[in-house]
Amino acid sequence: MSRARALFLRVPGAELPQSGASGDHDTYAWSAKTVKRYRLATTAALVSASLLFLSQPAAVAQSAGDRTDYSVSLLGIPIASLSFRTKLDGRDYTISGSLKTSFIAEVIEPTRGTITSKGRIAGDRFQANSFEVKYTSGSKANRAAFTARNGTVRSATIEPKKKLPKSWIPVPASHKRSVVDPLASLVFPKGEKPCPQTVAVFDGESRFDLKLSPAGKRPFSTNGFSGEATVCSVRFVPKSGYRKDNSSIDYVRNLTGIEVWFARHPEGGYMAPVYAKIPTKVGRVVVSASRFGS
Repeated sequence: MSRARALFLRVPGAELPQSGASGDHDTYAWSAKTVKRYRLATTAALVSASLLFLSQPAAVAQSAGDRTDYSVSLLGIPIASLSFRTKLDGRDYTISGSLKTSFIAEVIEPTRGTITSKGRIAGDRFQANSFEVKYTSGSKANRAAFTARNGTVRSATIEPKKKLPKSWIPVPASHKRSVVDPLASLVFPKGEKPCPQTVAVFDGESRFDLKLSPAGKRPFSTNGFSGEATVCSVRFVPKSGYRKDNSSIDYVRNLTGIEVWFARHPEGGYMAPVYAKIPTKVGRVVVSASRFGS
């Protein structure tokens, strides 16, 4: 994931070494890059999925402080975990989360991160006034943030700053209106089907659409929930805020087979993700709720 952006389901991979690399050194380098890049990509997916269950009207203020946990695995190997908490105060909200790598990813390159969304509850959606994601991977610190008002982005920051290439597609003002941050990008209130629909997302640097289409039903069970999940296939459509010649963007633009499963929360009654699978060049990334409900 470029520049620590919390980009939901952006899966870099076009530049990864191919599986035909030979030699112990090449094999280790391939594994390190694979874990690093896909850990960041799945972290972005996990961030979006983990906070969806928190995004609902002020009527659920009694659940403030609830925690939901998700795990991330690559080829069946755990690589990261996230935990999130929410605080509701009238019609104001604060959502905070933390990331920690695990197992092989922790050995190769320890990563710690935090992500926060603050704003107002507008109808049946969270509407961020500020969004920030920070993480340190190895010795490198990264930050992405933006401020907004009534769904319109006012300012955005990426750290460290970078020189934009001539092939950069800037984000026009029209693409900064009626957008949501990645934390609340897939919030579906009571009685509303998660798919089909298109979600307009801004992550501090890039503007993209998530197109969701119906893909059936599946059983799902975890701590706090057991029942039927609604499956949506997801396509990533970049709009602006990226290099025109970015092979990673092209890779994900053409990627098929991404699925997100939504379940009705046992207490809140709203639809939220409990499972996601993302095919990559090196295997399947899986994001799964380890706790969903009390």
